[in-house]
This record gives sequence, C-alpha cells and structure tokens, in this order.
Amino acid sequence: SVSHSQITRLYSRFTSLDKGENGTLSREDFQRIPELAINPLGDRIINAFFPEGEDQVNFRGFMRTLAHFRPIEDNEKSRDQNGPEPLNSRSNKLHFAFRLYDLDKDDKISRDELLQVLRMMVGVNISDEQLGSIADRTIQEADQDGDSAISFAEFVKVLEKVDVEQKMSIRFLH
Repeated sequence: SVSHSQITRLYSRFTSLDKGENGTLSREDFQRIPELAINPLGDRIINAFFPEGEDQVNFRGFMRTLAHFRPIEDNEKSRDQNGPEPLNSRSNKLHFAFRLYDLDKDDKISRDELLQVLRMMVGVNISDEQLGSIADRTIQEADQDGDSAISFAEFVKVLEKVDVEQKMSIRFLH
C-alpha cells in the first residue's frame, strides 16, 4: 500500500502535470514528463494509463497505473498470502511489460510486434535485416510451442533471470 506522504507527493506531481487544471491528465500532459519523453517506449507506457477509448485519466487511474512501477519494499514480501497480489508484484510487472509489446491484445507477441518494439528501442542505426534476425533469434529462444510467437508464459520464462524489479521501477517521485 502507498503511504500517505507518497500519495501527497504523487498528488502534487499530478496537479503539476494537469495543465488544464481540470482534475484529469491528457496524453499531452504525460508527454511533458522527461523520463517518458526520452523513453523509447514512452508512448506505449503513456497509453497504458488510459482505459480503452478514453483520452483522460483521473488521479485514481494515475495512481493505479503508477503502482505497477513501485519497487517492492522488503516488508511487502512477507505480506498476507491470501490477499490480492499487489500491482507491483513481479507477475503484474511482467503482465504490464507484456502488454507494451502485445499491441493487438491477442496474448501473443508476434514477430511483427517484436520488430516494432526493437525498432523503437534501437532507433535507426541498425538495418531491417539485422533487426529481423534479432527478432527471429529472440522468438526462437522463447518459443516453446512452435507457433512462432511469444506467449505470456514463454515471456515469463525468458525473463526468469532478469531482475524485473530493478528494470521496471520507474521513479516518478524523485
């Protein structure tokens, strides 16, 4: 759970982003966040804040999405096992990351979707051919059921050894 002081800080961050002062943020408001402006996946992360078909997000929605990025505190690791999983749990972080790739929401990352993300991340310094072979290799390594795409389960397996905690803790508060 988020502490009172964190909520206050987030709220002041929210209001400073809310240029229209109407209690909601637009995509343009998010594009002013420097960490997102320089992030190659910035637009996709921004999209994650907006429910299907909406173009405004209120403070509640802002908090909900940000919760995915909060680093897990040590005291949270021993939480109630029967309670709901926190939004910033490893598996929820992975789901969030998976959705940044899976644009058509068919629960698979296709070669084409992977290529789009790779292209955003490496920019223009690499030929389509090289990108294609990186995509093919990635899928080959991950694909276990032979459908030439990466399912969520396969995605999780590939990232088993990656410290998602550190890589996916965007610190909006500092």
